[in-house]
This record gives sequence, C-alpha cells and structure tokens, in this order.
Amino acid sequence: MNDVGPDPRSVELERRLGRATAKALATVGVRTVAELLRHFPRRYAEPGRFTLLDGLRLGEHVTVLARVDRTSVRSTRSGGHIVNAVITDGRHELVLTFFTPGGGRGKGLARFFEQRFAPGKVGLFTGTVNRYRGEMQLTHPDAKFFGEDLDDGVSVLDEAARPIPIYPAGAKISSWKIQTAIETILGSTRDEELVEPLPEDVRERHGLLGIGEALRAVHQPMTFDEVEAAQRRFRFEEAFVLQTALVRRRAIAQDWVATPREPHETGLRAAFDARLPFELTAGQRVVGQEIAADLVRTRPMQRLLQGEVGSGKTVVALRAMTQVVDAGGQAALLAPTEVLAAQHARSLEALLGPLAHAGELDAPEHATRVVLLTGSQGSAARREALAQVADGTAGIVVGTHALLSESVEFADLGLVVVDEQHRFGVEQRDALRERSERVPHLLVMTATPIPRTVAMTVFGDLAISTLSELPAGRSEVDTHVVPASKEAWVERTWERVAQAARDGGRAYVVCARISGDTPEDDAAPDDDGELAFASPRPPLRAVEDVAAELRAMPRLAGVEVETLHGKMSAADKARAMARFASGEAPVLVATTVVEVGVDVPEATLMVVLDADRFGISQLHQLRGRIGRGTLPGTCLLVSHAPPDTPAAARLEALARTRDGFELAEVDLELRREGDVLGAAQSGARSSLRLLRVTRDVEILTKAREEAERVVAAGAALAEFPDLRRAVAELSPEHEQYLERT
Repeated sequence: MNDVGPDPRSVELERRLGRATAKALATVGVRTVAELLRHFPRRYAEPGRFTLLDGLRLGEHVTVLARVDRTSVRSTRSGGHIVNAVITDGRHELVLTFFTPGGGRGKGLARFFEQRFAPGKVGLFTGTVNRYRGEMQLTHPDAKFFGEDLDDGVSVLDEAARPIPIYPAGAKISSWKIQTAIETILGSTRDEELVEPLPEDVRERHGLLGIGEALRAVHQPMTFDEVEAAQRRFRFEEAFVLQTALVRRRAIAQDWVATPREPHETGLRAAFDARLPFELTAGQRVVGQEIAADLVRTRPMQRLLQGEVGSGKTVVALRAMTQVVDAGGQAALLAPTEVLAAQHARSLEALLGPLAHAGELDAPEHATRVVLLTGSQGSAARREALAQVADGTAGIVVGTHALLSESVEFADLGLVVVDEQHRFGVEQRDALRERSERVPHLLVMTATPIPRTVAMTVFGDLAISTLSELPAGRSEVDTHVVPASKEAWVERTWERVAQAARDGGRAYVVCARISGDTPEDDAAPDDDGELAFASPRPPLRAVEDVAAELRAMPRLAGVEVETLHGKMSAADKARAMARFASGEAPVLVATTVVEVGVDVPEATLMVVLDADRFGISQLHQLRGRIGRGTLPGTCLLVSHAPPDTPAAARLEALARTRDGFELAEVDLELRREGDVLGAAQSGARSSLRLLRVTRDVEILTKAREEAERVVAAGAALAEFPDLRRAVAELSPEHEQYLERT
C-alpha cells in the first residue's frame, strides 16, 4: 500500500519557520508543513465567553480565556518576590504564580509581571494546572492579551468578534504561537500547492469546501458557521480516505489466489469433532459453516472472528485448521506474546489429544503435529521445529512474530490465524501471508467486542463473524467496585484473596506497573487524561511492592505469592504461570500481561488495583480470565475515582453488565478523545482528528459509497494522485485497530 514516496511539499518546518519554532512544534508531534496544517484546533473560544475554571484538571496543560481580577506582590525570605495574579471566569478563580530572584533584576521582573497582569485585562493563559495550599494555579504561565498582542493586520474589533482557535499545545509552545505558525504557512501557500484528497465531483455532490477554503476557515474563522463548514469537510475527508484505503484493500484482495481446502468426511476434523467433550453452541456451528465455505474457495478468506472471552473462538479456529490439514496444508496461529503462544500450543494439544501426536507410537490414523516456534527457544529446539515446519510434519504451527522471520519456511501454508487482532497490524498479517506462493486464508480473532460502527469503519476489508453466546458450563462472574478510601473494604478484599487460596482456588492481583521505579507515564494503562481529583491521587500500585505486602500479611502466611510481568524472561514467565496453574503459588500478582489468553480454570478471584486507570475494554479482558471453570468468579475493582467522573462511570458500567458489546458502546461514548484506530486508546490525541465513529455514522456510510465509486474506476487510484498519497500515508497508522485496549 505504501507505494508512494513522501510528499515533497511536506518539508521540514525549519525551512519555513526557523529552527526554534520547528523544535517547539515537534514536542506536540508536528514535524512537517502538512502536519502543521492538519493540526486542528481542539476547540474555539468566544472573546465574550470565559472558560469555566472549575472544570480544570490537575496535571493537565490548559489554555483558558479569562479576566485578571487582582494582582499582588510579596517578598520572600531569600529577597526574591512572588507575584500572584488571580484570573476569573466571573464565578471561579485561578491563581497565576510567578517567582523572581532577589536583587534589582528580580525587583524589575516583579514590577513587569504586576503591570502586564493588571486587573481588568482579558486574555488567553496557558500552563500546567497544579495545586498549592489548596488553590489551583498555573506556575509561570504564558499569556496573550486582547487588544495588546495583535499580529499585523488584525484590528481590535476583528479580534473581539472572531472565534479563537485553541490548539493542542504543550509546555514548549503555546496555542497562539501554533496559530501564528499556521497563519505564516497559509499566508505563503497557494491553494494549488495544497494536497486535495477529495475529488471535485465528490465535493460538489456533498456541498463541501475546497481544501484551501477549508483550511482558512478552520484556522482563521470569522464566524462559527465557517468553523462548522470546515469541520464537516474534514470529517468527510477523514472518512473518505479511510474508507478508500479499506475498499482498495478489498479490491486488491480480489486478485489474490488461494488453494481451496475441501473438507473431508473422514479425517482429522471429523476425528476432532468426535472427541469433543461438549456440544458446539449454535453460534459456533453457524460461524464454523461460514469459515468452512470460505476455505473451499480460490479467493482467500479474509474474516474477522469476534467473540466474548470464553465464547469458544479457539475451538472454531481449530476446526478450521483441521480442515486445512485434512486438505494437505498447514495452519499457523500467531499470538502476541510468548506466554500466550506457549499456552495456545498446550491448549491445542490438549483439545486434540492423541490427534496432536503424529508419528508417535499408537497415534491415530489422521493425527497431525502441533509445533511451537518462538524467538527465545534454544537452538536445538528451534532447528527441530523449523525442520518440521519445512517438511510439513507440523500441520499446526504456533508462534509469535518469530513466524514472520525469513528463516521460517512452510511446506504449504494454507491458513493464518491471528489471535488478538489489536496487537497485530495489517503489515504484520500480510508479512506472514506472503510466506507462501499462494495467499493463505486469513482468520483474525479478537476478544475485544467491536461496536458495529467501529467494525464498519476499520474492518471494511474483512468479513465479520460474531460469537455472542457463551458455551454451557461457563460460570458467572460478579463484579464489584471497592473504593480505595474505605479501608475496611480493602481489608476485606485481601481476606477474599486469602480465602480463595485456602479453598484451593487461584487469585489474580493486577497492577498497573512493575515496580516503584517504573515511570507512571509509561505504566498508566488507559487513563483518559482524567485528573479531576481534589488532591493529587496516590501513585500507581506496582507488582513488586504489592507482592511483598501480600507475603508479609499474616492472613496469607504459608501461601505462595508469584509475580508475572513483561520484563521477565520467557522461561521465568512460563515457570510463574506453571506454579500458579498448579496451585503451588495460588496468588499471582501481575501486570496486564495476563490480559489475553491466560487460561486457568481454577482462578475464581481477580483484584484490579487502580482500576480507574484502565479502560473498559481492558478491564473486560482481564475479568475474562476468571470464571472459566465450573466455579463462579468474583472481580473486585479497587478505585480512587471520585463519583460522577468518567472513570467512575466506566467501572459502574462494568459492574452492571458482562455484555462486551454493550460495554464497547459505553466505552466509545465515555471516551473523551480516544484513538479508536491507533495505539492511544484515550487521552488528548487521536489519529482521528475530527471524525467520531459514534456520531458520524451517516458520514461514514456516504464516504463508503463514494470510496467504492472511486476505487471501481481503478484500485491504483492513478486518476487521483492526492488521494493515492493520502491513502498511502494513512494505512500504516489507521489500519492497526485497538492496539492497547
């Protein structure tokens, strides 16, 4: 897909704006002219309408519109000065604090700040919100005052009437400096120099602005009607480019050729079905028939299989794999981690039983062999595995990204199964498919329930099958929110952990980071940027610290506590999981490495610490690790979230229902600026700049129709070079869905 070079017009900003400005813009993710022009305002302020100051969040970098109410100066013991300017929205206040050194220079600075922030002035103020002695404040904020800091050609009257763009900014560059940089670029760029992804006839049919007019309207609006028209155009453009990428992928896939894999009435699949100790659900049978029909076609299957944790996706996938093996081919199962790959290999061997031991004494007639291939294997084991893959002895190959290696040669790769789609991008899937002369069939599995709108948007190149019912025998899981502030409740939580261990069960304790030395920014899972706390909230609990605390608890005396996290070696991870599964260490303190695929039927209890820092999807995944046996499960969510916050709402929704598809819709509605298409699932930045899948279903539908019309004229998009470039630039980022949810 990335067959187009970089846009020569997306030059480094340094050439147009200078090194200092370019360096500052890079801190907010803007490195080219093209990126700067698409760095859209987060919101717009009205000069006569102040920002409500009571909604500011600790730790958040903000830009607010307010009036200076009063200013004071006081001396410090060291001879310096502290200048406090209090700004107001008419009801609430925010303190601006400036520190100056001692001596004449410091005195002069104090006088400067006092005059610059004189009472009555109205302007924009930007900085990071902090708290001092109970008061919210900005320390050494930057400011721009109306009627005073005007650019050339802008009158006071104009400034007082126009919407004020407020850009995603940072400590190194303010919103209005970003605005100035954009205006500089727009002022020296002709419309014909701009990339226009929307064909003229598409714009005309939908009444959309051209690219130049739209950029000026979104960055330099005279009215809010102009803002609305510009945003409508860019929402449609986002949808159109994305849908074109997906429609184009599907069109290109039409030319791929696969080897048909006919089912056998007698063979491995029939033998496997005969040994299943349970009846397939109605959903498993229907989806199985869909996949079986796909596998007999010469056009490679491109199917997404989504289902709740425990809905039986593995059995459905294994039946597909056995059909391929019966037809003389091989199947590869790609897992996101070595822990999960090893567990998949064990699970497949257990499900197949003797059917997984081809070549061994007394092996059944139609048996095959399951081979595990990972990067951490010893050289001898790896050589043996590679040989079995190459000569076809291994009918089913399980591995991580190591399967993508050039050293892995398949005898006849007929089916690729990718587990947990949100951890593998399109390019990785394609790399494995390209390991065979003919394109293998592709089955993508995900336990992350995907709302219809997202599925339509992101997986337009895949047919979608859904398993919505749970197999018989799955136990119920009760979920409760435990306020961290209620010590008695927390103590009861640890008593439940001890009770589970005494009763022969297993208990997970999930933490957001590994150790106290792990930076919170790197460890916080899915925070939504929610820092709406009355005081700075406690640091995230860490695996190593919590494990030590549990080992020291008298109520857990004699109970082995194991740990599991991403920095452990593969061997140590396997040892930890084995001790937990066997009951030798019935308590496992872990990071979210247990989020996917870990299957311990005896696990009946899960405690998630700092649960308010996780997203719904991730918590739902975690909860799916318990109740997998015959005993009911309990999930306890320990939370610091204040009532009536989005984080609290997430946890309440999770406690209310186990329906993952309902939760997925709730998640999308609650998310502030979540990135539903890329790595960052929440927070201030999104790969979708203006488009929102929950709101813009109609736009997505119309954009899809236009994309199909354009691609039908030629999948190479030769007639539309700007659209072709936009699709090429979009694909690597946007086609990687739910990478962290």
